[in-house]
Amino acid sequence: MSTFAKRERLLFADLLETVGPDAPTLCEGWRTRDLAAHVIVRERRPDAAGGALIKQLAGRLEKVMAEYTAKPYEELIQLIRTGPPRFSPFQVKQVDEAANTVEFYVHTEDVRRAQPDWSARELDPVFQDALWSRLERTARLLGRGVPTGLVLRRPDGQTVVAHKGAPVVTATGEPSELLLFAFGRDRAARVELAGDADAIDKLHSSKQLGF
Repeated sequence: MSTFAKRERLLFADLLETVGPDAPTLCEGWRTRDLAAHVIVRERRPDAAGGALIKQLAGRLEKVMAEYTAKPYEELIQLIRTGPPRFSPFQVKQVDEAANTVEFYVHTEDVRRAQPDWSARELDPVFQDALWSRLERTARLLGRGVPTGLVLRRPDGQTVVAHKGAPVVTATGEPSELLLFAFGRDRAARVELAGDADAIDKLHSSKQLGF
């Protein structure tokens, strides 16, 4: 059984430790301490994590996030390394792989690519295929609000339609880069965009990609 989620979790924790609590991230308004707290609340406090989607829980999420961001940074990193609590559904390997492989990959890149001296990771083909598989399943959800048609294309020609419409913009890149693009990290993702210039500008300015 693959363990991509576990690997990406540990890489994320190591990176957080290296850059410190106040390093920038690609998540607007968040430093590394905030991003660490977000990851922990997501898997340890489901009673609050729903506030990201449910307006009635937003206040609770804000309160719990504040509690975690106030904790010692070293404690936050250790909680990430330790993983979810004993009875969390994330303890099931299949659930962990499905829910956390992309989560930790994207957030690792949120930290890496916000640093001035970042360089691209060399990802093995098996991991790229795993990311592509997840992107195929979620592309239409991620692209549901974009103002143009959007096609995601691998260098080998495999494609997935993220949003039907016209004019169409085609984003070409490795699955890892397309995933970042689809999650709204379009300015940092290494993809080539083809299509009408106005449509590409509209896509960049819409802020509708991702969750």
